[in-house]
Amino acid sequence: MAATSANAFDTTEILDGIRRWVEIETPTEAPEQVNRLGALIAEGYAGLPAQVERIAGRDGCGDHLIARSAWGQDAPGILVLSHHDTVHPLGFIERLPFRIEGDRVFGPGIYDMKGGAYLAYHAFRQICAEPARSPLGITQLYVSDEEIGSPTSRELIEAEGRRAKYVLVTEPARDGGKIVTGRKGVARFEVFVKGVPAHAGTRPQDGRSAIRELGNVIQALESLNDSSRGISVNVGVVRGGTRPNVIAEEAYAEVDMRVPTLADAEELMPKILGLKSRTEGVSVRVAGELNRPPYEKSNAGAALFEHARTLAGELGFDLVDTFTGGGSDGNFTAAHTATLDGLGVDGEGAHTHYEQMYISSIEPRARLLHRLFQTLR
Repeated sequence: MAATSANAFDTTEILDGIRRWVEIETPTEAPEQVNRLGALIAEGYAGLPAQVERIAGRDGCGDHLIARSAWGQDAPGILVLSHHDTVHPLGFIERLPFRIEGDRVFGPGIYDMKGGAYLAYHAFRQICAEPARSPLGITQLYVSDEEIGSPTSRELIEAEGRRAKYVLVTEPARDGGKIVTGRKGVARFEVFVKGVPAHAGTRPQDGRSAIRELGNVIQALESLNDSSRGISVNVGVVRGGTRPNVIAEEAYAEVDMRVPTLADAEELMPKILGLKSRTEGVSVRVAGELNRPPYEKSNAGAALFEHARTLAGELGFDLVDTFTGGGSDGNFTAAHTATLDGLGVDGEGAHTHYEQMYISSIEPRARLLHRLFQTLR
């Protein structure tokens, strides 16, 4: 194993860097805040053998940031995928301030995923400090909109993913440090129901209730759930009607679908998009798409995991892989490039008021990223 200086992965120093990133709040919908953090991240590459490019944000999202090593860019290399936006609204840090309690450190976005993004940055700094460059070029991509499905960064992620030989995703570890080698695909739908209004007391027979028909649609959607196959369909938002004494003219729903394989998506997408009204005089229209394709464990992805597991063993810890229902930007690259996800910090409580990172996970996981940079070829 290559020698590293005794304090190259000093937990206190790394934690101080993570704190600076966490204390700049970055809700996706606050692009000026996301760009403040982007500027700080870009500053961190000053003086390193790397080129930083900022890609201007659009559609209400912040800028994306790409840092490319000065070496190895003429051949497929390593793409590190991170996001610097969070789900927490502005001011949430007053409810969840950065604080340390034993092995736990709290803060908005610390687990998902500022901790992991910072570890990859720190590991890159160590590579730059060593006399020998990594065998492959390293590109670090920080996107500003992952938490809303990466609408403005997807093309960029896919293009960079196709250029790379390996993709490492700094999303948080799962269930005590497990690495992610598969994720469900995510589809989102909107359901629009149009009925006929009438007075509910005097002329109910003249009306056609959009709400009643939405009930039929919800039952049809619920019937698609199949836990044995890992398929989930959730009607998460419903709206409809105007007043209790009016037969509802309109109703609306938002739906989330998770599927483990592309075959499942191809089976279910037409069923949902093709839902029809069961009531004469009422129309049902469904719009939506597969937002993130399933991330299925490929042979290349499995080989990448085995390599990472060997490195972890040399570093003194067991690396276990898992499949998860949550989507990430790794879903966009896994179909065509060996992808390893969940390489970030261990902790718990993503998207909650108790989000936290385990301090004991900082050094081993930073060292693992560093060793992946050193050994992938």
